[in-house]
Amino acid sequence: DSAFLLVSAALVMLMTPALALFYGGLVRAKNVLSVIMQCFVALGVITLQWYLVGYSLSFAPSLVRIGEYGILGSLNWFGGRGVGMTPYEPYSATIPHRLFMVYQCMFAVITPALIAGAFAERMKFSAYVLFILLWTTLVYDPVAHWVWSENGWLKKIGSLDFAGGAVVHMTSGLTALVAALMIGPRRGFPRTAFLPHSLVFTVFGAGLLWFGWFGFNGGSALA
Repeated sequence: DSAFLLVSAALVMLMTPALALFYGGLVRAKNVLSVIMQCFVALGVITLQWYLVGYSLSFAPSLVRIGEYGILGSLNWFGGRGVGMTPYEPYSATIPHRLFMVYQCMFAVITPALIAGAFAERMKFSAYVLFILLWTTLVYDPVAHWVWSENGWLKKIGSLDFAGGAVVHMTSGLTALVAALMIGPRRGFPRTAFLPHSLVFTVFGAGLLWFGWFGFNGGSALA
């Protein structure tokens, strides 16, 4: 079980560079490096955030609750404290708790990277880094707690989310829509045709995303 989930985590991690290639191929040549780095930087920034506070806010016993319904996790597991190699029954009955944390980290990494396509070529790199850090802490982590935590309020009322249909795709999709509407189209659109830099990049990235999905969905069955 541990080996399977470790491979699945590696496959999900591969999806972030794959997304960088996918988006990088669709933008103009002058913006390729910027868009690729927007995806890659999530691997560093969100991994650190997840280790320090993100996992605890998402999966630790509820700090903020209404009755028995959890709203936000506590900081009991701040910096990985208390997350060891022994299984933790509510989330990882047959695998090390720390491995479950690593697997969920890969979900947290790719989710804000998905949003980058909504404002490609229209946001400064520094602003994007700040955005994904705040967004993960204020949006992703609370929603993950609602849906996946043992005492999250949506989990308590019977919500089922397999492989992040709500936590990953709904949050990133709605955020991308709002961001695109707020920032607006690229200058010159639709009068000017914006040709993609490299459709080879895009197709290769799509293929890697397809491959990574075996870990995304397959690992979720065990996790």
